[in-house]
Amino acid sequence: MTAPRVDPVASDETLPASADVVIIGGGIIGASTALFLAQRGVSTVLCEKGHIGAEQSSRNWGWCRKMARDPREIPLVIESLRLWQGMNETVEAETGFRTCGIMYLGDTADDLARLEAWLDHAREYQLDTRMIDGAEVARLLPGSAKSWAGALYTASDGKAEPQMAAPAIANAARRHGATVLTQCAVRGIETEAGRIAAVVTEKGRIACQSVVLAGGAWSRLFCGNLGIELPQLKVLGSVMRTERLDGGPDISASGGLFGYRKRMDGGYTIATLGVRTIDLVPDSFRLLPEYLPTARLHWQKLRFRVGRAFAEEWRTPRRWALDQASPFEAVRVLDPAADPVVLERARASIAASFPAFRDVAVAESWGGMIDVMPDAIPVISAVDSLPGFFIATGFSGHGFGIGPGAGRLMADMVTGAPTIVDPAPFRLSRFTDGSNPRPHPLAS
Repeated sequence: MTAPRVDPVASDETLPASADVVIIGGGIIGASTALFLAQRGVSTVLCEKGHIGAEQSSRNWGWCRKMARDPREIPLVIESLRLWQGMNETVEAETGFRTCGIMYLGDTADDLARLEAWLDHAREYQLDTRMIDGAEVARLLPGSAKSWAGALYTASDGKAEPQMAAPAIANAARRHGATVLTQCAVRGIETEAGRIAAVVTEKGRIACQSVVLAGGAWSRLFCGNLGIELPQLKVLGSVMRTERLDGGPDISASGGLFGYRKRMDGGYTIATLGVRTIDLVPDSFRLLPEYLPTARLHWQKLRFRVGRAFAEEWRTPRRWALDQASPFEAVRVLDPAADPVVLERARASIAASFPAFRDVAVAESWGGMIDVMPDAIPVISAVDSLPGFFIATGFSGHGFGIGPGAGRLMADMVTGAPTIVDPAPFRLSRFTDGSNPRPHPLAS
């Protein structure tokens, strides 16, 4: 297996005895939360069981988009893009963010009708998203050998470098006073009088008033040990990186079975929205009723597999004591192999559309576990049953682009400040309060 090379972040050596807030998970969400808390002078500790940005935060496409989002996410992603636009200056380092434009290509009139239906949401928020015809697609994507019917296009959407961004944000959080601890798994939480009192890490105890769980694909397991039901599953994302390719398109796009982004190194990140790999595990059956509506909506895109992932999850303890080694110490980094079937489909599809990609060398490929929710939008929420405990997870493949906004929102919630957007759509209680949340059919 090949994991992407993530910029290193040094760990602080001393475990603080106490802090105002402890954040569990050093991906883009956890690092962004740490930065916005530290900027406000809040005593913050970021604990990561492996290294910063090691899992899905460094393994995604690198898209930062407003287009084709679930309407419930649009206000937050608008704010997130504003933060991305100043991120290099904010963190005093290169995150790779650039405004490049993103395009969703359509083959047929039915494709265009489905894409155009989303424009009602764009108009509500005065976005620059628009439909373009095949001639404009050809002009904006030189080198395309395929005649597209048209596309949904947002010129103000952007991209960043996943292997650079979370580490740069975490380093900035440290410069503002946060403590960053890597190779430091949090085993669980201690409470006093029914609220958060401390976290217990493999290296010792940290007294604190609040805890933010930004654990990505691990969040359901952590919550389960606390008796908190989080209906989260994992989906395998498969990505490949090409060697440098001159003359390829600059605008990021998705169409057919391919999606791509031009990288700062001159190569391309290539993946697909067309196929999603799901390894069946015990939780797949435990949570089947919650996920049936999503499965029906995307049935033709789902590739189910049964293999060793089932046995691995079956053997993973679902309960453990705080004086015992936790599952987070047994597996420091989720590093799944890419699905070769998915990548071959993406490679063949992009080569058929752009002849320049036919002979380009693939430098490496990797897999990543995407944390998903039944309605495909995240949980960014306080936990009513445990005062002082907050969750930011389940970003369903949208976490990288929305990460800075989610971190800002979580910092607002933890400190009791006015929130950057209304957090109600992201509340954990939507799964138990009769709301019956469902995925939006036009969002992706």
